[in-house]
Amino acid sequence: MTDRRPGIVHLGVGAFARAHLAWYTQHAGEWGITAFTGRSPAVADALVAQGCRYTLVTRAASGDDAAVVDAIVAAHPGSDDTAWRHAVASPETTIVTLTVTEQGYRSGSDVPARLVAGLDARRAAGSGRIALVSLDNLTHNGEVLREAVLGAAADPGLRSWIEAHVSFPSSMVDRITPATTEADVADLAALPGALDGDRVPVVTEPFSEWVLEGAFDGIDRPAWQTAGVRIVDDVTPYEQRKLWLLNGSHSLLAYLGLQLGHETVASAMDDPVCRAAVEELWDEAARELPLPAAEITAARDALVERFANPRIRHTLRQIASGGSEKLPVRVVDVLRHRLARDPSAGIGPGAATAIAAWWLHLTEQPDLVSDDGAPGADSDVHDVLRVIAPDLDTEATATAVTAAADRIRASTTTRTDEGVPA
Repeated sequence: MTDRRPGIVHLGVGAFARAHLAWYTQHAGEWGITAFTGRSPAVADALVAQGCRYTLVTRAASGDDAAVVDAIVAAHPGSDDTAWRHAVASPETTIVTLTVTEQGYRSGSDVPARLVAGLDARRAAGSGRIALVSLDNLTHNGEVLREAVLGAAADPGLRSWIEAHVSFPSSMVDRITPATTEADVADLAALPGALDGDRVPVVTEPFSEWVLEGAFDGIDRPAWQTAGVRIVDDVTPYEQRKLWLLNGSHSLLAYLGLQLGHETVASAMDDPVCRAAVEELWDEAARELPLPAAEITAARDALVERFANPRIRHTLRQIASGGSEKLPVRVVDVLRHRLARDPSAGIGPGAATAIAAWWLHLTEQPDLVSDDGAPGADSDVHDVLRVIAPDLDTEATATAVTAAADRIRASTTTRTDEGVPA
């Protein structure tokens, strides 16, 4: 354990939180994190067994670097309701952060109720203002979190207290963190800087980004900006940049890459057909992003380097799940901005290829589909458009998507004829 100040409570401690939040907190001073798992005690038990310290392995194309992270000062299973209420109610705590995935904010999730229970204990203790910060990949995640918490607060008095004493800053986070493998654990013994005997290391890419809304009036927080966090008034442009450039191209690479026989992002990005489609999608997004051109160019250059890293094994099948929910915000949103700016512009080739690739994924690779909201394997182009963009289900859009699908099929056929697995 460390002598850090336990000012942050985190719910959902997993690989990403330990590669991102804990890394920034480690580099921003003497703050510490009291971590809670979702429900399973496994990660908490493993961390406690090694003093809540662990190894962060930064995996670049050129090799691995290791450093010990000690920002977590305590770890508990999420089922420990007493410890949870005590931690949130503590006057030392001024920040609660979350990585609970998109599911944690939906109806039926117990996350909002757990937050409300903690806030109720805080109100009873008279511990003052606090900020709840989502680190999940949701647009306007602060507002989404606020609505979920207020919706779970049945007591009108508690609702009023939350509205007066709790801030919900939005944030945009980014750092690819693949699952740690048994080989990763075994290799630690030969890696300088690693924690001796570490059973729960985290592997991550060199790139990391955090853009955070500065809505902390009267609330103490770490000096995260000294560790590289960008504090802004509005995170929306940065959310759009990530969704449209990184996430949009991830979806495109997943569906198109799988059609062309690839397994990973790095492999697909090395394919000229996939790379050209990604550049088209990025060109379309760049025209709609409300950010300086130089910043957009820098973001694209960074993504090329990140995607090409062959030592970060980011599988296309993992990215391909849930396209019915992801494509509307990653691809269709750009198209709507494009048409609002120029109604005559029509669908761009990048967006058309992304939608067409998803359609082919559904109809020609149904065994790979993991998406409860997707149309079936017998769907036509209109079925696909009605799911992700019903207002854009026009003959012009359908024709462009169908043409893009034909081009993908032609590429697949050519590779098959040449003996390349498709």
